[in-house]
Amino acid sequence: MSELTPNLDFTSSEPLYVQLYKYIKNEIKTGNLTVMAKLPSKRKFARYLQVSENTIESAYEQLMAEGYIESKARKGYFVCAVEQYHFSSSEEPIAEEKLHIEGKYLYHFTHSGVDIRTFPFSVFRKLTNQVLAKDNGEVLLLGHPQGELELRNQIAEYLYKSRGVNCSPSQIILGSGTQYLMKNLLQLLGESIFAVENPGYHRKLVIFEKEMDNVRDIPLDKDGLILSKLKKSGANIVFVTPSHQFPCGMIMPIARRMQLLKWAKEKPGRYIIEDDYDSEFRYTGKPIPALQGLDKDEKVIYMGTFSKALLPSIRISYMVIPRPLLKIYQEDYFFYAQTVSRIDQVILIKFLQEGYWDKHIQKMRGVYRKKRDSLMAAISKYFPPCAEVIGQDSGLHILVRPNNGMTEQELIKKAADTGVKVYPVSQFGMNEGHTILLGFALMSEEELELAVRHLSDAWYSN
Repeated sequence: MSELTPNLDFTSSEPLYVQLYKYIKNEIKTGNLTVMAKLPSKRKFARYLQVSENTIESAYEQLMAEGYIESKARKGYFVCAVEQYHFSSSEEPIAEEKLHIEGKYLYHFTHSGVDIRTFPFSVFRKLTNQVLAKDNGEVLLLGHPQGELELRNQIAEYLYKSRGVNCSPSQIILGSGTQYLMKNLLQLLGESIFAVENPGYHRKLVIFEKEMDNVRDIPLDKDGLILSKLKKSGANIVFVTPSHQFPCGMIMPIARRMQLLKWAKEKPGRYIIEDDYDSEFRYTGKPIPALQGLDKDEKVIYMGTFSKALLPSIRISYMVIPRPLLKIYQEDYFFYAQTVSRIDQVILIKFLQEGYWDKHIQKMRGVYRKKRDSLMAAISKYFPPCAEVIGQDSGLHILVRPNNGMTEQELIKKAADTGVKVYPVSQFGMNEGHTILLGFALMSEEELELAVRHLSDAWYSN
């Protein structure tokens, strides 16, 4: 073990597993680790370095991905044969792979995760086997450009029952994720002035696609987007997250929703884009119907996804567009091939038809409510009274203001130093500089408490 003694800097902003990966790679390049040299086991190496086994595993995984080491079943990890000319100083530098570090921390407050422990794997296996058990040639071919009709039927029925959305299956367009559908929608709406919530999820994407000259930032109050500011902006398209504003968490009351609908109907060409991204999860108060369900003038474009309630990797989102826009879409954009796997669509059809979706949603509401309660209890237990929590009434994340004098970057770095990944809100346009986003879907109740205790040590210990 003495031949591998990296000098890990626990105060560095660079994750420990990246430091270890770089160290071992350099040892191989310089020949200090020879071909077929055996690396320490993850357990022993972790104990020796006094780090988590996840740190060792992440470093080994990256080294294997790049071909520096290999894993042999029941034997361990060994250095691969690598041509030394690859390491010549005269060689042009190779573009460095940007590491994707999701899940490489001890505790991860990601806002895009789900509870993988409760995912119905057995059901999905059964349905997948049913879809692929027979020679079903249809699922191997391209389907309808808007998505399978039966899936759109199921979605229309579910949206009406759960969110009060009124639409026909022909108004529904499926796509591989909300961002993909957003790009298509922005193209469909053409030369418009777009208003976005600030702070808000859509701001960065809309500015990227349409440039700042065509985008108007609309500030928020306790009820969401401020209508007086929208009216003065000159925008004719507005993006909103009324059921759970992202990232601030407020719920737009019915009075503000009706005012927003009134704004849309006052002039031709105005539309409201309603992103109902996690409306299934509301913990206090009565459910509020979707904005689209209140719309009598076909002014609302409704967007939803299966990523939050089911699993992010399935990449099935949908939008419901008003009939005037549907006509334009089917005339000018119908040549676009459907981007969602037809096999996944057929599996999801069965999942919805056979009642598994309703059971899953009911179960997850209870699971996430308990997690939310555990997170809030841990914050109350380990954080001082000066800490503030925002947006805890619905959704799968909260905002926290530690109020300890640290900047956003200092809060993130201090958390990372203790193995906890937290998220900035500045990327969504929130410029207070001392607020952090905590998603709670991925971790267990026990992990949430441990993670909060780590944050307390990082943020409040002298």
